[in-house]
Amino acid sequence: MKKINFVEPEHHLEAGDAYWKRFLFRIINRSDTRLGKLYDVFLLCLIFLSTAIIMMESMPKLYKSYHAYFIICEWVISILFSVEYIVRIAVLKNKKQYVFSFFGIIDFLAIVPFYLSIFFPVTRYFLIFRMLRMLRVFRIFNLLDFMNDGYVIVRALRNSSRKIYIFLLFLVIFSVIVGSMMFMVEGGRPGFETIPHSIYWAVVTVTTVGYGDVSPVTSMGKFFAVLLMLAGYSIIAVPTGIVTAEMRNKRQNLELICERCGNEDIDDDARYCKQCGKKLA
Repeated sequence: MKKINFVEPEHHLEAGDAYWKRFLFRIINRSDTRLGKLYDVFLLCLIFLSTAIIMMESMPKLYKSYHAYFIICEWVISILFSVEYIVRIAVLKNKKQYVFSFFGIIDFLAIVPFYLSIFFPVTRYFLIFRMLRMLRVFRIFNLLDFMNDGYVIVRALRNSSRKIYIFLLFLVIFSVIVGSMMFMVEGGRPGFETIPHSIYWAVVTVTTVGYGDVSPVTSMGKFFAVLLMLAGYSIIAVPTGIVTAEMRNKRQNLELICERCGNEDIDDDARYCKQCGKKLA
């Protein structure tokens, strides 16, 4: 059986003809050399450091005490990422394929917020998108199979989206009805002054979040609350079951593929392909 890889190592990129382009290309886009490994680990450290700085900047005391150091670090890291992005493009023969690829767009988003923050300071917090560059850790440690597993999850969510939409519509209708009933039962008491306030309580309760900021005080209201809490457990299980079933089906379809003819219609207990007769590994 042949397993399909949905995530290629690095977009089928091609190095330029010059020696220095081929040399840098292997370091930047491959991790099969010592320099390549060190380069990728260095990038990951920069990403961690950049993320930590962004988080610390949101803390008033740290921002006031170390503001100058944060600014210097942001400039240095952002310039390094900018140079790295330019070099990535420079060493490629098929530049357009990288620029508009998944990782190419992520690399671009990792540097744009910094330059925007020069004119709009609040946009510097969008530098948190640099965390997306950590997806390259799958390539560094040869974990691309995990990315393929992630594709199975995304595909399962997409294929079960209609069922989930219907379920969410039912949940909205259910919350509106219960919220309206609680408004009548509680008679405008604190937290249930209006139907929208009551619907808010119903949503918080049925999703088992339970903030505790609003609670019924009448006996009938508490009775409805108990029923809603118990129903919440079964309601939460519905979308989980839908997605899990879809993931199981898609995983089987992805793994059971004939190597010779590409037939995907293979039973779980099949030993031979029903189309070409090839023995399945």
